[in-house]
Amino acid sequence: MNTQNKLRLDAGSIARCRDDALRIASQVQEMIDLHTTVSVERAVLRLVGVDGVDAFEVPLPNLMVEQVRQGGDLSRGVSAYLAGALLATGLDVQGFCAAFLEDKVSLLGHTLPDSRLTADTLRPYLEASFQTISHHRQYREAQLARFGARQPEIYVIVATGNIYEDVKQAQSAVRAGADVIAVIRTTGQSLLDYVPYGATTEGFGGTMATQENFRIMRQALDALCEAEGRYIKLVNYASGLCMPEIAVMGALERLDMMLNDSMYGIIFRDINMQRTFVDQYFSRSLNALAGITINTGEDNYLTTADAVGSAHTVLASQFINERFAQLAGLPKSQMGLGHAFEIDPDLEDSFLLELAQAQMAREIFPEAPLKYMPPTTHSTGNIFQTQAVDTLFNAATMMTGQGIHLLAMMTEAIHTPFLSDRHLAIRNARMVQSAMRHLQEEISFKEDGRIMRRAQQVLREAERLLRDIADTGLFEALEQGVFADVRRDRNQGKGLEGVIKKHPDYCNPAMDLLREALA
Repeated sequence: MNTQNKLRLDAGSIARCRDDALRIASQVQEMIDLHTTVSVERAVLRLVGVDGVDAFEVPLPNLMVEQVRQGGDLSRGVSAYLAGALLATGLDVQGFCAAFLEDKVSLLGHTLPDSRLTADTLRPYLEASFQTISHHRQYREAQLARFGARQPEIYVIVATGNIYEDVKQAQSAVRAGADVIAVIRTTGQSLLDYVPYGATTEGFGGTMATQENFRIMRQALDALCEAEGRYIKLVNYASGLCMPEIAVMGALERLDMMLNDSMYGIIFRDINMQRTFVDQYFSRSLNALAGITINTGEDNYLTTADAVGSAHTVLASQFINERFAQLAGLPKSQMGLGHAFEIDPDLEDSFLLELAQAQMAREIFPEAPLKYMPPTTHSTGNIFQTQAVDTLFNAATMMTGQGIHLLAMMTEAIHTPFLSDRHLAIRNARMVQSAMRHLQEEISFKEDGRIMRRAQQVLREAERLLRDIADTGLFEALEQGVFADVRRDRNQGKGLEGVIKKHPDYCNPAMDLLREALA
């Protein structure tokens, strides 16, 4: 990939941005290290092998964590309670789960082991899950080495609500040329504080994210790899109130990418910021171990704020997301930092402004497989104009070396795109990719021209913003609506009641093993 400094960006300014982003993330990390959440604790149970639902379809991890929260002390971690119960009853995890559902055993009323005995008791179960995750990573890497990876990767969405219909649409998209399939999650699932169970056939605007649905789609895509001669990647959402649990499910079922932003849930779903930051740390550590590429959500900022005036907030957020990811052990090669082609196409020189933003991101984050999002804010019922703007988006992707290319559909401003719309979008992208295959290597930008000046301006503004946030703190910035023009209160928002300050004897052997593996 050609990452030379075509825009003459100030290396000192970039370094200062990274330093301030580290200050920002480190301040938040101090809070993260002192807290756990109900969703982190449920994720630990899932890694140990706790799964299933009761007669009312309440997930077993929820039942267990709630029992400890109501009758015990969750600040010590659910792991100690489970280990104590296993030692007292002599049951293994599967046997204990079955007895728990029959109300024959409880997590309460047993002596709590110390952290070493807790870790020793749960280690065989955790290591089994980690071995599964490691096997999945090795398999993915072997398949990618065997088939190779196309660049940019064409990323398309399926969203019928029915996992079996999603499979049909996904297979059709793959045969048409898609490299990455994203199953959009049903509207509102991010606000559910539990993960639904089993295969699902109903959803609005998307399909339920469940472990069984992940398994079904993974098997369907794998069945096409040989015939298509490439490894097909699968995407879902490790976000919302169950972010850590869905990260576990994705790792266990060999998803390849997961939408996992450090601030998206705060800004766009009004999830409490403390809950989100704690959850994203655990999730990203697990994604790092699994080799899963995260996709961040800066593109969403430009749906509520002006894409020209707020461009520097996108860059500032990319720096912050990068630092949060690094603190969680995620390498740059797994950071699908997001941005979007959302400048009003009627604005004079809009394409030049967009090239400046895209090239700037490519140069500042050369190792990241940037996720470039399509134009949607200014799409209308005029499908011919939308198709023309989408073609410009495809051209910008090739001219600036983006890695993950989420396709736009000419009818998405009118209705859920038809199969034929997706085929046309893929054909358009493939045509532009072929026609412009080596254009990035051939072009340079005029010294002190409009594109160069614009990129340098955005970098300067991002540097000032990051310095201000580092001085006042990220919580304050989110309360002031710095990102996406949306204000959030640090002591409000959904899920705050699920944030727990850790006891001095808090124990989480899953997190300890993750840190060991990532060290």
